[in-house]
Amino acid sequence: MKNKENKFGKNTKRAAKGPNQRLIQRTAVLLIVILIFGFGAAICRLSVLTLVQGSELQEAAVEQQLKDTTISAKRGIIYDADGKVLAESASVWQVVMAPAYFENDKQREFAAKELSDILGLEYDDVYEDTQEHSYYVMVKRRIESDQRNEILKLIEKLENDYDCGNAVQLLDDYKRYYPYSDLASCVIGFTGSDDQGLEGIEYQYDDFLSGTPGRIITAKNANNTDMPFEYEQNVDAVDGNNIYLTIDETIQSICEKYMKQGIIDNNVLNRGVCVMMDVNTGAVLAMVTVDGYDLNNPYTLSDADKAKIAAMPEDEQTAAKGAALSAMWRNKAITDTYMPGSVFKIITSAMAIEENVIPDDMRFTCTGAVTFGHDIIHCSHTGGHGTQTFVQALVNSCNPAFVRIGQLVGMDKFVQYYEGFGFADKTGIDLPGEAEDSFWAKGSMNEVDLAVASFGQNFSITPIQMITACAAACNGGYVLQPYVVSKITDADGNVLKTVERKVKRQIVSNDTSAKINEMLGFNTESSGSTAGYVPGYNVGGKTGTSEKIGTKSISSFGEDYIASFCGYAPVDDPQVACLVFFDTPSGGSYYGSQVSSPVFINIMSEVLPYLEVKTAYSEDELAYIDVSAGNYVGLGIEEAKTAVEQDNFNYTVKGTGDTVVAQIPMVSSTLAAGGNIVLYTDDTSRSETVTVPSLKGYSVSEVNNIASAFGLNVSLVGAANSGVVSKTQSIPEGSQVSPGTVITVTFSSSTTVND
Repeated sequence: MKNKENKFGKNTKRAAKGPNQRLIQRTAVLLIVILIFGFGAAICRLSVLTLVQGSELQEAAVEQQLKDTTISAKRGIIYDADGKVLAESASVWQVVMAPAYFENDKQREFAAKELSDILGLEYDDVYEDTQEHSYYVMVKRRIESDQRNEILKLIEKLENDYDCGNAVQLLDDYKRYYPYSDLASCVIGFTGSDDQGLEGIEYQYDDFLSGTPGRIITAKNANNTDMPFEYEQNVDAVDGNNIYLTIDETIQSICEKYMKQGIIDNNVLNRGVCVMMDVNTGAVLAMVTVDGYDLNNPYTLSDADKAKIAAMPEDEQTAAKGAALSAMWRNKAITDTYMPGSVFKIITSAMAIEENVIPDDMRFTCTGAVTFGHDIIHCSHTGGHGTQTFVQALVNSCNPAFVRIGQLVGMDKFVQYYEGFGFADKTGIDLPGEAEDSFWAKGSMNEVDLAVASFGQNFSITPIQMITACAAACNGGYVLQPYVVSKITDADGNVLKTVERKVKRQIVSNDTSAKINEMLGFNTESSGSTAGYVPGYNVGGKTGTSEKIGTKSISSFGEDYIASFCGYAPVDDPQVACLVFFDTPSGGSYYGSQVSSPVFINIMSEVLPYLEVKTAYSEDELAYIDVSAGNYVGLGIEEAKTAVEQDNFNYTVKGTGDTVVAQIPMVSSTLAAGGNIVLYTDDTSRSETVTVPSLKGYSVSEVNNIASAFGLNVSLVGAANSGVVSKTQSIPEGSQVSPGTVITVTFSSSTTVND
């Protein structure tokens, strides 16, 4: 290789790169790459942590440093229409521990022993809790005042004798309480262990009733132990809102009383339903499903259910108990459907009148049956009703006549009115679990279907739909929105929401409604106790008896039936409507006229006076209406006799004294006019008793004579027209009672009326 000559004329050599220099260069490049990738990765990770996971990590950090404990909110009160408390949250207490305050095993053992004894807990479980390094451990919720008093004594002992008083604490808590026990149970519902609504109003309005829970926020130290109470932050709970129902406790109680008796008298196998509604607003005044359940013990089955389940194989008992509880909680008034039977003739009649398809001179001939090809539809009166007017057909509840009326209305119009009266849709009542109707699919209805539908067979509706439609038929034709809650207020009484009358549509005219009222009023007046007759009031109504298709017979009649009655009063100015139905009666009868009508009469006989509906007694009715006994105690014998006679009663004097010291019936007791007042003049005579005779199966005059012969008084229910006999008596035959005792006797027709 030749040497190169520089500018100075000297030769130079190109210096070759040595191994050290190359190593340094490579190292530098590697360091630069490492730095770029390392810092890049760190920056990327930091970006992810701050921008993507920032809030999540912050929450986790707070969670590590703080402990959040929920404080129960006081659940709102449920009132009836008059402001009576139906459900409220009573004060109870939570027992909590701060085991970090325990300094030795002696303190822990004493506290665990006392707490387990007082609260009925396992000692080992409580002792294990005392060993936690925490300032908040829940021991037991919802203790009552007696246990609270024992816990307060324990806290005092821990403070004075063991120097650890803060180790056990009491916090406020709440427990749901129902003052009327089983009253309106299927409407009110109940709450679960966490105070959440599970059924009825408690479930439907849970968001309003539950309130907003408070919080106790406790700080934790580096050892993950709760810090003392002075580091706590408390957020107060906000009480729930209050609910006011349209249900009237007095009316509800009256309905439940007579429905329960109806279940017994008619050996009803599958419960009963009663709904009472204000026909002008849609407000539900009473809703009964018999038998109900104790709201304070909603998981306790009846003795009959318990016995039935106990007899089952062990592996079937759990499922059977669940099914029995569901059935017990079920509100049949809205969750169950049934075939309305002849009660639906109210609606068919309204259709025909509104469409003006029945001239005044039109007559219907009934021979006992009507034939459609191979199908024969029988009349309840097998011999036939002969020739009858429209009104007579309704009074006779003649199926062949109503088949013809349905034909006159026509299939398309029938379906149109069915939908218009609200049967095709849920009513939208503010209760959970409302069922839908079961009707023929659009376009599938044929002539036979129309024929049976005209008298309420082969389709199913809910009781709440039926009473809502009945209200529309009598109130001028207005289909209303039914409801059970009238208003909602906050804990301070400020109104948050009110429910007003809501008209969905007018389905028939005022004139049509007036004609329906006139017809149904005549039906009750002419049919008497079999059609809901209530002395002193103009009542309109219709019976119904429907066969339960597709069910296995469990009754004594070979088939299962539903006996119902739907009526209202007064017919000249309708105020309240009442639907009564019993599912599968298995006693002496299954007809609505024999089973449901007497119960309707008993209910309305008390409800209408309570609502101050004006009376209009006929001369016949005045002869035996109930009147109130005066106060004769403290009067001299002669003065008392005169007072009794002036009150239109007879009298019997018992004893040898000169002054009345007691009387039976007592002051303000109601009994039939002309009854007997027993005046006692000494204490010895008050021990006398008489044996109650049988008063069943007799006419009004016979009952009065028998009662008088035994020195007893009677209150007559459902009696005013000829052809009635006594069916039930309030005090059983053979009972020992004081002379003058009042026995309520219920009357109904002596002849069976097929509905």
